Amino acid sequence: MKTTNLLHMIDSNMSNMRRSERKVAEYVLSQPHDIIHMRIVDLAQEAHVSEPTVVRFCRAIGCDGFQSFKLTLAQQLAAAPSFVEYTIDEYDSVMNYSTKVIDATIETLTRVRDALDPEALEQAVIALSGANRVDFYGFGGSSSVAMDAQHKFFRLQMISAAYSDAHIQTMAALSLNKGDIVVAISQTGRTQTLLDSMSLAQDAGALVISLSPSGTPVSSKADIPIFIDVDEDTEIFTPISSRIAHLSIIDILAVGVANSRGDELTEHLRKIKRGLQPLRIKNKLYR
Repeated sequence: MKTTNLLHMIDSNMSNMRRSERKVAEYVLSQPHDIIHMRIVDLAQEAHVSEPTVVRFCRAIGCDGFQSFKLTLAQQLAAAPSFVEYTIDEYDSVMNYSTKVIDATIETLTRVRDALDPEALEQAVIALSGANRVDFYGFGGSSSVAMDAQHKFFRLQMISAAYSDAHIQTMAALSLNKGDIVVAISQTGRTQTLLDSMSLAQDAGALVISLSPSGTPVSSKADIPIFIDVDEDTEIFTPISSRIAHLSIIDILAVGVANSRGDELTEHLRKIKRGLQPLRIKNKLYR
């Protein structure tokens, strides 16, 4: 059980619960701090369900029983006390919404970190380290992540490209071969054009790594899915936190590949850093 992701997991899985179990879930999400001081009979009374229903709810979310659930919840609240997503209104000052955005981003990164699958990350790093060519596909908000990824892997002396145009992406996918890799990036995991490009890449013999939410078509289609589950209101705001979470996973993959390539790459990166120095203003005030 990923303790710092418990409330998020309850919220995400409510649709799969029985109606009586959903009552427990709704009460837990509305009063999480009160739960850790309750007995099972207290929670049953407050949620208007039976004690066996509370036990079934606990088991449905991966806990052995009510005491195990309370312990896990207490650990989650200590690690990530601000579960509720932020909302911006017209009366917020600059300081207020600045704090909300930054706090939400920190919490998102914490949840993503604690839910990462190290085995999937290791498989991705091994595959990327031995790739002949790496292409990054992303549309909309994910296109900037793809471009950042291409920049990072280009510096690692890898043949890489980023594509966010559907027509060029299709042509690129058709030109792939065995030993090539596509990293498909999607904050929703449901972009049909991206799924089509993934199919073309796999048909050409390429391996596909995905950065997308779990249980989505993109993650299901990938050869190596890396799950990034972030809840955001994409109908109103640009998905700020999820974009930063995706950028962080790209950083993790780049660091993994860099570590696997040893001292030769380290010297190359130092050479690049030295080569960029003449492009900067030589004044300590601007360093």
